[in-house]
Amino acid sequence: MAKALLGYVGGSDPRVLAEMRRLQQRVQDLESEIVRIQAENDALSAAARHDSLLESIDVPTAEPALT
Repeated sequence: MAKALLGYVGGSDPRVLAEMRRLQQRVQDLESEIVRIQAENDALSAAARHDSLLESIDVPTAEPALT
């Protein structure tokens, strides 16, 4: 059953093992990229919440954009 799931019967094919290692490395690279992007997104979200320009707008007295 395990051999069928891995896609080979008999011995280990070096090409399959090399491809599996390459794909595992790619998954690790993508996971680290996700962590980096999430951290950057969190920093941008925090900066947007503290943006004084958006907090300084008084919505009830603001003029309409279209007249």
